[in-house]
Amino acid sequence: MLIKNGRVIDPANGLDLTADVKIADGKIAGIGHYEPEPEEQVIDAEHMIVAPGLVDVHVHFRDPGQTHKEDITTGAASAAAGGFTTVVCMANTVPPIDSAETLSELRSREASLPIHVLNTATVSKGMKGQELTDMDALRKAGAVGFTDDGKPFMNAALTEEAMRKVSALNVPISFHEEDPCFIKSPGVNMGKVSEQIGVGGAPAIAEYSLTARDCALAINTGAKIDIQHVSSAVTVDIIRAMKTLCPTIYAEVTPQHFSLTEDIVLEKGTLARVNPPIRTEADREALIRGLQDDTIDLIVTDHAPHAREEKEKDMLHAPSGMIGLETSLALAVTNLVKTGKLTMNHVLSKMTVKPSELYGLDCGTLGIGRNADVVIFDPNEKWTVPDHFYSKSSNSPFIGMTLEGRVQATISEGKIVYLKGERK
Repeated sequence: MLIKNGRVIDPANGLDLTADVKIADGKIAGIGHYEPEPEEQVIDAEHMIVAPGLVDVHVHFRDPGQTHKEDITTGAASAAAGGFTTVVCMANTVPPIDSAETLSELRSREASLPIHVLNTATVSKGMKGQELTDMDALRKAGAVGFTDDGKPFMNAALTEEAMRKVSALNVPISFHEEDPCFIKSPGVNMGKVSEQIGVGGAPAIAEYSLTARDCALAINTGAKIDIQHVSSAVTVDIIRAMKTLCPTIYAEVTPQHFSLTEDIVLEKGTLARVNPPIRTEADREALIRGLQDDTIDLIVTDHAPHAREEKEKDMLHAPSGMIGLETSLALAVTNLVKTGKLTMNHVLSKMTVKPSELYGLDCGTLGIGRNADVVIFDPNEKWTVPDHFYSKSSNSPFIGMTLEGRVQATISEGKIVYLKGERK
């Protein structure tokens, strides 16, 4: 395969130039200027950006146990449509990924997927926060990291023990930071909007109190930690300060949190209900500053599918979460690049290099000899988010919005796994 005339951006290797990308035997064979060889498949990428396949280290594919919302096949298809060639699934499935047997069965089914689907395992048995899982066995079975995402880890002593264990295993541990002691009702920011719709809401202190604790424990243990889906300005400030003391602290943000404010709840209802909640304009601006100065390392989706009938419940009973794989890149282009907040290189670094670095993955680059995982996208194409997706679910507050930047093709190990205009 030969990808011709694209703007090749590879933040891992400092590349940003107009060139061709040559692919052979599923690997990157060269970046330069080439004439097509006989029978070589040629893709014209003029006016397009050619970049490493995107990496999302925070997705929920609901498999096993809740496959009416998503399964590994539809999740992988949704990822490919969004330009992602590697994703890391969270472990809060049914049952949770807390045993080597459960993980091994899932890994065996994922082996045939068109993109690279990896897995975390839970920190605690049953996600109860009381007893650690057999992390050695889970790591041996293929877990790339550990998290009880969806639930906060309240026992500080057990949290420290878990950090020491993952440090010995040389894998990250990721934290959902929301102390339930402060939360009246989850999914909506505590403030003007929660008052207007008559729910208690979730305040920012629920997030930043636990963030401060876990950053302090990271300093004490040296563990590589990931503060998940940061949502508040104070949290950003805490992480910024803590990073000066501990180089193994990472932080992530979702497109919904840097693109929207709490007012979206008034417009989109439960489609905008998410944990942690979307907060104020001041919080949104602080998140962007955190991206600019690299306090926040990663852009992730927290892709969280739910069935239509579940989201049609009222604000107190509908589940929190939204899908995000198919809109993530466009939201970053629209709200970060086109506004001049971040360069395209900087955004792509947070969607390729940094997530690969966090998990120690061999991806996120167009280096010669590496897997030919590539995304080709038009940074200027405007499109309206439809009400149907490659995902099984359609719980997105971005439906009907016009965005800029659209994936044209996704290539995984030299094979086209998504092409715009071709439905599954």
